[in-house]
Amino acid sequence: MLLEEHHFTALQRASPRLLSLSLASRSEDLRWIGGTSSKGPNDNRQFGRDLLRGLADPHGRVGRRVAGCESMWRGLWTLVSRAARGPHSPRLCTRQGSGYPAPGSGATIFALSSGQGRCGIAVIRTSGPASGHALRSLTAPRDLPPARKACLRLLSDPRSGEPLDRALVLWFPGPQSFTGEDCAEFHVHGGPAVVSGVLQALGSVPGLRPAEAGEFTRRAFAHGKLSLTEVEGLADLIHAETEAQRRQALRQLDGELGDLCRGWAETLTKALAHVEAYIDFSEDDNLEEGVLDQADSEVRKLEVALGVHLRDARRGQRLRSGAHVVVAGPPNAGKSSLVNLLSRKPVSIVSPEPGTTRDVLETPVDLAGFPVLLSDTAGLREGVGPVEQEGVRRAQKRLEQADLILAVLDASDLASPASCNFLDTVVIPAGAGNPSGNSQRLLLVLNKSDLLPAGCSDPHPDLPSHLLLSCLTGEGLDGLLEALKKELAALCGDPSTGPLLTRSRHQHHLQGCLDALGQYKQARDLALAAEALRVARGHLSRLTGGGGTEEILDIIFRDFCVGK
Repeated sequence: MLLEEHHFTALQRASPRLLSLSLASRSEDLRWIGGTSSKGPNDNRQFGRDLLRGLADPHGRVGRRVAGCESMWRGLWTLVSRAARGPHSPRLCTRQGSGYPAPGSGATIFALSSGQGRCGIAVIRTSGPASGHALRSLTAPRDLPPARKACLRLLSDPRSGEPLDRALVLWFPGPQSFTGEDCAEFHVHGGPAVVSGVLQALGSVPGLRPAEAGEFTRRAFAHGKLSLTEVEGLADLIHAETEAQRRQALRQLDGELGDLCRGWAETLTKALAHVEAYIDFSEDDNLEEGVLDQADSEVRKLEVALGVHLRDARRGQRLRSGAHVVVAGPPNAGKSSLVNLLSRKPVSIVSPEPGTTRDVLETPVDLAGFPVLLSDTAGLREGVGPVEQEGVRRAQKRLEQADLILAVLDASDLASPASCNFLDTVVIPAGAGNPSGNSQRLLLVLNKSDLLPAGCSDPHPDLPSHLLLSCLTGEGLDGLLEALKKELAALCGDPSTGPLLTRSRHQHHLQGCLDALGQYKQARDLALAAEALRVARGHLSRLTGGGGTEEILDIIFRDFCVGK
């Protein structure tokens, strides 16, 4: 029996109506099966005949013209099974899925999405196929509200009928929802008893279970609503504590980094197409000249772009986790006073006795909109005891790890041996006043300017570039904050200038892509060159979530709170 006869017989046994659909009497079904469009019945019938001939001769000319015959027949068999269950009208998602199933994707989840504790309004939401049933169960006998429109409803316990609260409810039918599934939201009063009662009522509805951490966002990723870089941007936005972090997270959530990577992947796809065209048709007279040169040119431009972003990789990571700023100087120069002034709280003990700080004290601070881990260290001098010596050793180690050093000296005591030694061993080697070089960034601050003679604007012009400050009166603080803002902007990057690499995962995949492009340039065989381009494109795909492992996804989504 010929292949087409076998399929016709099977289709007739399954559903005579479906056989007519396969011959395109209904063009909309045919478009859904094969992903094609047609203008009229004759075109559809011709397509059906070409499809059957292509299956009979998949390697012939007709088989090449009718692309993807086997996948189309798989669509036909899916339609057969659905026809046995009754009419079906598939809903198409606007974005392509990630390929990763959401954990427990068949279940309906619910969680409190707003913060814990007493509040004016608490938001509880559900996601999954039973969301509509859950909404009806708590608002019976009312029907579902109009999609995406807030309605005031009385919530009742579905078991006892006891009223729980009068709340706003919203209905988001999939796929036009955050997760791509049917979703419902309950905006209830934020008292703990109300929230607990609504959560218990949802837990009693069949098919519902409490959500795991990050499960709503993971379902949005699995249904193609968010790319992996957008998921990371959402997590960063939730955890953002400074203005710069918020701006960067919003830009990543808007898809800037993902769009950039997809543009790079498209460039690699074109280059790969040129190389494979040369492999397949190099002996054909119709092949345009300079195909390989064009691929080489595209690869060179991409290498330059990747190199620029990789050189700035640490800036984005500092913006996300915070720059390390170390306050250092000789004893009794006012380091602890400066730390308390910048952090606006009493972090360190302030005393006129030298050597008060013996250990490294660290506190997170928002400085001029940038996240900073501010470290107060022991005064650098020859310790008078083993404890102070250990404090000095730890201070020197922190100086080596610092992104920025705030070097503090007593403006009224610059001639002391401790101040001179600090200038010679820390300030001058670090290259104060030369932030554009390869040296460590450093700001020299002369504290206790209130002790200088009146009318003396700058008594030490021979010193490296410095700032005058009085921690006692606050004079000079605005100038210091402005200087810190410039230094931190150079360290952390400016989110408004373009997407930044905020995670080591981003840097890993871009470096892998760049390495693969290096192998492409060194390949002497065109087949190896094409494979190198495929590897490079795979790294870009995994960066946005098109590939990877479940372990990586688990690490990313576990940072989300329950309800998000």
